[in-house]
Amino acid sequence: MESKETAPEVKIGILTSGGDAQGMNATVRAVVRTALQLGATPYAFLEGWRGPVEGGQLIKKMEWSDVSSTINKGGTAIGTARSDEFRERSGMKKAVYNFVKNGIDRLVIVGGDGTLTGADELRELWPELLAELVAEGKVSEEEGERHAKLLIAGVVGSIDNDLVGTDMTVGTDSALTRIIEAIDAIAATAASHQRTFIIEVMGRRCGYLALMSAIAGGCDYVFIPELPPADGWEDDLVDKLRLGRKNGRRDSLIVVAEGASDQAGKPITAEDVRVAIKDRMGEDPRITSLGHVQRGGTPSAYDRWMPTLLGYTAAWDMYHATPQTEPVIIGTRRNKLVRLPMMEAIKNTRAVKEYLTTGDWDSAVTSRGSHYREMIDLFNTLSSPEAPERPKNSKRIGILHAGGLAPGMNPAARAAVKFGIDRGYTMLGISGGFPGLVDGKIRELKWNDVEGWAEDGGAELGTRRTIPDIDQYYALGRAIENARLDGLIVIGGFKGYKMAYEMYKESSRYPAFKIPMVLVPASIDNNLPGSEFSIGTDTALNWNTETIDRIRQSASASRRCFVVETMGRKCGYLALMSALTTGAEQVYLYEDGITLRQLAADTQKMIRSFEAGRQLYLVVRNEDASEYYNADVLANIFEEEGGDLFDVRSLIIGHAQQGGNPSPFDRTLAVRLVNTAMNTLARELEGRGGSYHVGMVDGHIEAQPVSHMDELIDMDDRLPFEPWWHCLKEVLYVVSDPTADLELAQLPIVVDANDA
Repeated sequence: MESKETAPEVKIGILTSGGDAQGMNATVRAVVRTALQLGATPYAFLEGWRGPVEGGQLIKKMEWSDVSSTINKGGTAIGTARSDEFRERSGMKKAVYNFVKNGIDRLVIVGGDGTLTGADELRELWPELLAELVAEGKVSEEEGERHAKLLIAGVVGSIDNDLVGTDMTVGTDSALTRIIEAIDAIAATAASHQRTFIIEVMGRRCGYLALMSAIAGGCDYVFIPELPPADGWEDDLVDKLRLGRKNGRRDSLIVVAEGASDQAGKPITAEDVRVAIKDRMGEDPRITSLGHVQRGGTPSAYDRWMPTLLGYTAAWDMYHATPQTEPVIIGTRRNKLVRLPMMEAIKNTRAVKEYLTTGDWDSAVTSRGSHYREMIDLFNTLSSPEAPERPKNSKRIGILHAGGLAPGMNPAARAAVKFGIDRGYTMLGISGGFPGLVDGKIRELKWNDVEGWAEDGGAELGTRRTIPDIDQYYALGRAIENARLDGLIVIGGFKGYKMAYEMYKESSRYPAFKIPMVLVPASIDNNLPGSEFSIGTDTALNWNTETIDRIRQSASASRRCFVVETMGRKCGYLALMSALTTGAEQVYLYEDGITLRQLAADTQKMIRSFEAGRQLYLVVRNEDASEYYNADVLANIFEEEGGDLFDVRSLIIGHAQQGGNPSPFDRTLAVRLVNTAMNTLARELEGRGGSYHVGMVDGHIEAQPVSHMDELIDMDDRLPFEPWWHCLKEVLYVVSDPTADLELAQLPIVVDANDA
């Protein structure tokens, strides 16, 4: 990176427009602070497009502190508003004038497709409008030459997740979290009264929120714009609800996207669904329309760290842009950042409206990506009210948990049972992990036994960190034979992976170990081989984020340093991401270690910050970052050196990180991982009977053989080689520490759209 001394003078504007979305503040914060670190001057255009049109006080030069304490807030701190004047040529001309007079010709725009389209139209008209301003004498020829083009980068802020080409838009995860919180609450009262509830969610032309919330919430039926039901949907809906009640389901939950319609294009509203059920079942369902609560509230952990990366990258791009730089949208694809040609992405997004209008449902679904179609199919299986008939020679498949508890184990077990039964297998729940298998604690799990597990934390089957040692291998083999297991699904952490690896190595001595086994990653540590994310990690991260937010509030009336310790053992993922989502100033990881020299430098930096007026300094520590420099020792060092300037408190978050209902991400991830696990198991039941572990790699769910596990992870330290997230530490310091050494900062992995 260029140093502050050699970088050219650059001014970068930032603007949010259209509907607000949680995570916009994280984007703005990252743009402002990255620009400052690069040596550029950031400006905020307040109140959306009104800022450039009206100018004056609506154009604000931004300082570091202007975006302090904003990452945890919903909405947008710089405001958003629709500007009718900007839609007119005269309004755009005013915008060009205000841009140029403030010396700004680079813009990061955060909003939906309408906002981004307006930005690109301004870019196209810029030379023409600028020439008119020069001719009129309102702008000098020198100013015209210096700002001959407008350079733009976009970040999509839209809770609908409706941009074609990116996996997740800013605000979607938070909106989905709001919906799931409501569905979980409604499910409890619905079951109490054996009642049907209809939940209406946002999504005019995209059913993402409706579909994912229906899967994560264990719902019975969903209406989405991309897949309208055929004529007679009312009878199909009622038949499904009746069958579910007949088979013991106490509640009925239906999700309706606001843009749902039938195949003739007639809207299907929550009221239409209510009337259909009342007329055919004599029951009066209750409607809950969530409305703008989906946009509100505190952003989720994902809607803090990912928008931070997006804003960081957008600012980087604008700083290094040249007149030849084409406008792009910074998005996400396959867990990487991606640059999408702006107008191509918008064109593809708007094409969906045409598909819906002409009844080209297949193209509408395809435009959302293969993952979307997959989830539609999986929802149909999970929401089926009864199990298919089981064949006579059914394969017997065991399910067990191993390792520490991870939120999302129950949704994973539920999915395994339903997908297995759908394939004709006999599904057997093994209580208490591998020790339970040795002790024969096995029971058959039927279709309705796992109803209600979709939203539950904990693990109904129980889990144990203990695994059999070599002296118990014979007993383990006999237990497998006695249970007549044809295959095994292990949902858990490193201990489960280690046991499967040992069974693979000992399979020549113990033939019973040769049954097909598939491992599904579930661990808040996020340290399992062959998977970028483990079930439970997102829930734990959200808990940490919420807890640290409260710590920040508790320090608002004092000058205080907090040292917060997270779980994760030797894996620093939770610590680093908790620091990134809460705006921490310092993080200590096992992967980096802690030295006395580093502590001395960090302490001096902390003291200088408080002397400059800081009220709170947040330090996050990975629990195994150092054997000797634990949280209390760090707090004592900082307290001693700080004197009367500030006080210090330490907090170990502890096992609360393993509790709570799983997040929507962990629930849907569990479904996808288990689906691949069952597909892999089915293949191996027909073949050699190999053992595999499944995981997300570059955004795809794939299976890898257990035999090569030691090539992916240090089996002693339980650490995957070259974790994808470690480079984000430098981004943390760029956006949290104004004294960061920019020579260390690296741009996160960004790939071209065609390569993603």
